[in-house]
Amino acid sequence: MSTRRTGAGRLWSTTAWRDLGPSGEEGESAPARRLRIVTYNIHKGVRGVGPGKRLEIHNQGAAMAALQADLVFLQEVRLFHQRDARRFDRSTFGWPNQGQAEFLAPDGYESIYRSNAITRDGEHGNALLSRWPTGEVGHHDVSDHRFEQRGLLHVPIYWQGLEIHAVVAHFGLIHASRLRQAERLGAYLNERVPPEAPILVAGDFNDWGERLDPVLHACGLLRAGLDSQGRAPLTFPSRLPLFSLDRVYTRGLRCTGLAVPRGPAWARLSDHLPLIMELEPT
Repeated sequence: MSTRRTGAGRLWSTTAWRDLGPSGEEGESAPARRLRIVTYNIHKGVRGVGPGKRLEIHNQGAAMAALQADLVFLQEVRLFHQRDARRFDRSTFGWPNQGQAEFLAPDGYESIYRSNAITRDGEHGNALLSRWPTGEVGHHDVSDHRFEQRGLLHVPIYWQGLEIHAVVAHFGLIHASRLRQAERLGAYLNERVPPEAPILVAGDFNDWGERLDPVLHACGLLRAGLDSQGRAPLTFPSRLPLFSLDRVYTRGLRCTGLAVPRGPAWARLSDHLPLIMELEPT
């Protein structure tokens, strides 16, 4: 049984993060022709503010291993942060020596990270963890104004004879910015991805008002995971989910199952819950 440890010294086993995957059966791997993905905003590996701020990156690492995903789309990932590193270096299990993407990658996974924002104490961005071979990495700046630095991480994935173009996205906090970022995403895909290639875009879209779907549909992307009444899984805030900010949009793939794990263990890790989905080619 493998374990990770928190910055506060508390020990969690990976059995605390049972695989609550779309199959609904603990520990069951995805079928051979189904691609299991997770999209997760990790809140830079920490929770809380002030004296109550705590390091959760170690527990998040245990969670990543337990989910047994083929691809993990991560947002708000730190490459480094000098102030937090100094603060948590004094704790029992401190700030990782690696970037957070590398630290979170389970054994056998490749971690790919690109920075979106550079701050006084460090930098953060998007990451993809993949257990499948990857191609040439692309990074496209979609920042709409100087107060929010945003980017798209584009990674071709070679999965069972298919080249799937995976994009990690994290859109802005202003609706008008999100509309322009959606349009730039569509233009980028039109320029960089072959017309018949499957596309998988996942991340935190910050679309509180549920108004982005028509723009992305016009770009050829369909929102995955809606039920028969058009309702989406809720992922934010993690303690009492009310909004569907974390999403998956696809072309050439369809959703065959999804889950959002809940409970105190997951609520403590981040202000978002992970969205787990299984997909298969159309």
